[in-house]
Amino acid sequence: MQDILQCLVDGFLLGGLYTLAAIGLALSFGVVRFINFAHGETFMLGAYGAFWASRLWGMDPLLALVPLMIVGAITGYLLFRGLSRWLIDAPHINQILVTFGLGLILQNVALIMWTGDQRSTSPAYALRSMEFWHGLLIVSVGRLVACAVALLLVCLLFCWLKYTETGRASRAISENRAAATLMGISVHRMYALTFGLSTALGVATGVLVSSIFAVTPFMGFDLLIKGFAIIVLGGMGSIAGAVAGAFLLAYGETFVAYYVPDGTGWGEGVAFALLFFILLLRPRGLFGQAVET
Repeated sequence: MQDILQCLVDGFLLGGLYTLAAIGLALSFGVVRFINFAHGETFMLGAYGAFWASRLWGMDPLLALVPLMIVGAITGYLLFRGLSRWLIDAPHINQILVTFGLGLILQNVALIMWTGDQRSTSPAYALRSMEFWHGLLIVSVGRLVACAVALLLVCLLFCWLKYTETGRASRAISENRAAATLMGISVHRMYALTFGLSTALGVATGVLVSSIFAVTPFMGFDLLIKGFAIIVLGGMGSIAGAVAGAFLLAYGETFVAYYVPDGTGWGEGVAFALLFFILLLRPRGLFGQAVET
């Protein structure tokens, strides 16, 4: 009973982080129809931003979260305006090759500037834990805080999509680009805005995991692979599907880690095993109506 309760809680905390990691990818593809293989480097740059803010100015990662997200959003917006917009109507293979190359460049620049040494932010709460029911359940405060902030950001994204004019415009473009254009919506401006928001969510993910996972120039790739597995599980471009896929993957990994010998190293294997079986049953994912492009 103790293991089951601990497993459920750990899976939920991991699912919150996976949701934030995947939802930026889902937003980018769902609205912009852009496959961004450099999204993993937004995690890495966000984590390094939090690390250097902590190291140089003694800033808590949570305090650095908002300014780093703003920088990420502006960078993503300008990058789209200057480069990515020309790839919108290109074949997806072109998008993959260009963004994959950009990701490799960013990895190697980070490696040259900061070496491959593992780093981590160390706020006081990250090393604390809480015990419940006389030690039957132990909750890491760092993971709890990261999950809570991640889910808050996801809720804010849902509110933006549903209640704001720009959010509804982005949903309109996702449904029908031509009709949205005829209604007077500036498609390329909304594309750039959405891409900037996707980048900001990636940076936020990096900030939140900087005290949980090791910060290295290559940390983004593992999260990127899991992010793509999640959005394919949920249905390409579906925000709700990304949430469902994130928790499905998180609980799958957690149960394997608890109940399979040496299961802690099987993270990527669990992701693709789930992907295989879900797509056998539902080839378009859990929320397959968003898959078509």
